[in-house]
Amino acid sequence: MRTRLSLATLALAFASLSFAADSWPGFRGPTADGHSPSKNPPTKWSEKETVAWKTEIHGKGWSSPVVLGDQVWVTTSDEVLDPAPPKKKGGPPANPVKEVSLFAVGLDRKTGKVLHDLKLGRVRNPQYCHPFNTYASGTPFLEEGRLYAHFGSLGTFCIDTHTGKTLWERLDFKCDHFRGPGSSVAVYGDLVYLIFDGADLQYVVALDKKTGETKWKADRKIKYGPGPADGDHKKAYATPALLKLAGKDSLVCPSAECTIAYDPKSGAEQWRFAHGGMNGSLRPVLANGLLYATSGSSGKLFALKPDVLKGEVPKDAVAWQVAKGVSVRPSPIVVGNLLFMAADNGVATCLDAVSGKLHWTERLDGEFSASPVYANGNVYFCNQIGKTFVVKAAASYELLAENRLDGGFMASPAIAWDELFLRTKTHLYAIGKK
Repeated sequence: MRTRLSLATLALAFASLSFAADSWPGFRGPTADGHSPSKNPPTKWSEKETVAWKTEIHGKGWSSPVVLGDQVWVTTSDEVLDPAPPKKKGGPPANPVKEVSLFAVGLDRKTGKVLHDLKLGRVRNPQYCHPFNTYASGTPFLEEGRLYAHFGSLGTFCIDTHTGKTLWERLDFKCDHFRGPGSSVAVYGDLVYLIFDGADLQYVVALDKKTGETKWKADRKIKYGPGPADGDHKKAYATPALLKLAGKDSLVCPSAECTIAYDPKSGAEQWRFAHGGMNGSLRPVLANGLLYATSGSSGKLFALKPDVLKGEVPKDAVAWQVAKGVSVRPSPIVVGNLLFMAADNGVATCLDAVSGKLHWTERLDGEFSASPVYANGNVYFCNQIGKTFVVKAAASYELLAENRLDGGFMASPAIAWDELFLRTKTHLYAIGKK
């Protein structure tokens, strides 16, 4: 008798293998929720202690490091500036970047030595990217022998991690990111999933991961509220999540105005939840029988009941919601029946993940873009000035350590092999024993 496994089951099987290897293959880690199986990662470090290695990464990129076996990869971009960019009326400012080169950098996990510095493409007169963002902000996905690197509409590349050869590339997906790309690639089973939510075009695509061939494309068909003529209110930067909701595989893809779920095999729309807002960058999380989603810039967090998610989702699908202290850029993290988040302005919050009840709120130093991660009972929050706050994952606030590295964190951390891989604006660090 032949047994047919669902995509979500395959994804869980892959996650289990990732746990066994103690890897961090993509954005938000082996189970796409910020959790690491590492049992004893460091909680205290500085530039002078507990640094296994520190390697400079050229160019500019906010993608998170990904880890598998003895390799660590990041993406980056080298910009050539125009000393006198042309004047422009309307929309984003004139682009000071006249050329950008896209790179994937592979390092030895044990030593930090650069093994590959691969120039994947060069784009002349690229679309505008806000200085706060980069052309290499999307986190790649790493599996045995292959890296999938995504730079939004500038290109998507599949690389042989042993030889450095580009196996396939896609340069034909168009959209005006308006402020630069930010969505990360997601890989489940044999498919690569990409979200393009620009000011002009909004769609989701699935590619055959072996060939790069398009398997399906779904236009978002969102009814946007009033906004500027340039479409700024339509853009978003979220990463897809494959989840099993009420017994059905669903590819959940947040966007501006709403979150939409698709059949991962066909791209057929399953449901959409209208919540308003733009610039959404959350990767949805399923825990405690609830789906957690945010509204981006409008600052709301929702806990949704999966069994009510059908068609145009009714209001009674919301088990609870909050509108205070909700992050826009960092994703929340759920640990047991607790939900933690750090708002962009530096206020950290812990909620009861089942009821939404507030347990505590504390102001941490600085502002935040990186998403928190969890390991061995602790939550790690990294801010834009290089500080990491290690907080006990508990209903009462307990700060275990405050650590500082040179530079600031825009990229989210990775944890594997009892080490933290921290990317600042200039360097990649391995925090652990030498």
